[in-house]
Amino acid sequence: MIELYVRQAIAAIEALTSPALVAGLVGMAIAFLWLALTPARDATAVQTRLDAYGVPDVDEIIDGERMSRSFASRVLWPGLRSLLGLLGRLLPGRASAETERLLLHAGRPGELTALDFWGLRLLLGALAGAAMLALSLRDQALSDALLRAGAALAVGFMLPLLWLRSRVAARKTDILRSLPNALDMLSIGVEAGLGFEACMLKVGDQWQNELTREFQRAVMEIRVGATRNEALEHLAARTDVPELNTFVAVLVQSTELGVSISDVLHQQAATMREKRRQRAETLARQAAIKMLFPLAFFIFPAMFVVILGPSVPRLLESLGGL
Repeated sequence: MIELYVRQAIAAIEALTSPALVAGLVGMAIAFLWLALTPARDATAVQTRLDAYGVPDVDEIIDGERMSRSFASRVLWPGLRSLLGLLGRLLPGRASAETERLLLHAGRPGELTALDFWGLRLLLGALAGAAMLALSLRDQALSDALLRAGAALAVGFMLPLLWLRSRVAARKTDILRSLPNALDMLSIGVEAGLGFEACMLKVGDQWQNELTREFQRAVMEIRVGATRNEALEHLAARTDVPELNTFVAVLVQSTELGVSISDVLHQQAATMREKRRQRAETLARQAAIKMLFPLAFFIFPAMFVVILGPSVPRLLESLGGL
């Protein structure tokens, strides 16, 4: 039995070592080696086909996004920005710095720069003056038309500045009203164990106003490499609210001296609540004086008409008989 197994094994080995099988295996090895060492003849075409199935060209993506926007945002607004920048180059440097400060405090509406804003003022003034001149020349003398056109030009030139200052005042009022509640929430978050930056983001998630947006921007500055003190100082410079400037100064000083930030936030929150109560009391005292004007010019005349109106005809008849 064992001899039979040995003979079968010897026969299998002889079959594997036959000249035809060895020649076939050697040929396959040579062919595979040649394919591995020989570069592809049409590698460029293959790579081109692979790229066609991959990520599209960046220029095509940008063009597609650009064409998906409206005609005004693609053509009109960039053209107007170029015109405003060209007109804004006529302003002096000091006026440019002051305008840049107002735009920063207003929250950069429309992403306008100082050159864009001054160009807008010049453009509106010129359009208002030209429109008034064209309307006045129909039925007025040339001198009167020029006078009205000059007045319209001045009004059109000053309107953007008045709008910007009103926006700055409204933004500061919004920040001042939101500050006590924001400090309360910051104090609660820090006492609960959250980090200061995480608390600022938490306030931004809770409310959406000018102050929380500035908090989120400060956190973004910290994440890209700025220190906490630098981000807070930038926040104070962008808002220009005295109460917020005081809070930032105290917070920066406490960080430098190593004072607990939880105690500082708790004290500042109590101070801001007290200042809010004082402002409310001040406005309540001013309400009586402010009500005199509508009472004297609107309410009292209407009351006199209702009360004395029926007796006026009799009074006139009596005076006529005399």
